[in-house]
Amino acid sequence: VQLVESGGGLVQAGGSLRLSCAASGSTFSIDVMGWYRQAPGKQRELLATITSGGGATKYADSVKGRFTISRDNGKNTMYLQMNSLKPEDTAVYYCNAVFVMLPTYRSLEVWGQGTLVTVSS
Repeated sequence: VQLVESGGGLVQAGGSLRLSCAASGSTFSIDVMGWYRQAPGKQRELLATITSGGGATKYADSVKGRFTISRDNGKNTMYLQMNSLKPEDTAVYYCNAVFVMLPTYRSLEVWGQGTLVTVSS
């Protein structure tokens, strides 16, 4: 199983980007999913999580009100809509998911490769 992010790039402050995270691989279901970021010289930061049904979301204070996490289970894809971007949002963004492998129901945590978001002032 793997996660592949896309949608990163260069944007001016105040602009928007939408990141995608597509899951693929063997037969599975996906439990909780989340977005993280890591800026140069800083620890990886949890930004947002979303439950399997998409009904419950949580956000870090740093992005609350600006970022929106969502998922399309039919497409095995998670999204992060980022609005009102600031230069301090510049980082490599990673998606994370807990897979439940079928038919064993073994849990497996997987990380994407990361996508760079650069916000210019």
